[in-house]
Amino acid sequence: MPPGSCPMPGQRIVDTYFMEHRAKLLDIAAFFDRLDRAADGEGRDDVRLRALRRAIPLLLEDGPGRVRKMLELFSDHSAEPIPQAHTQSALGADPHGDY
Repeated sequence: MPPGSCPMPGQRIVDTYFMEHRAKLLDIAAFFDRLDRAADGEGRDDVRLRALRRAIPLLLEDGPGRVRKMLELFSDHSAEPIPQAHTQSALGADPHGDY
């Protein structure tokens, strides 16, 4: 969306939503801290974590399009259906992604 397409003033956006998003970032930091403290040391090379690490720098990019880039990053772009699902829920990251 072009600049000025949000009717709310920038300072009001910061005043209204900063604490909510600060908490989300702290939650992500806590997630990585828990993973670092995991007794078995496993999971650190999981495709979902690789995608998350690749997505974090997108937050700091200037200009619009961050959400689109993240959605594309986390989406499975394969066109062929899989013969059988390995879980009952979505993986949340492209299992074939080059992270």
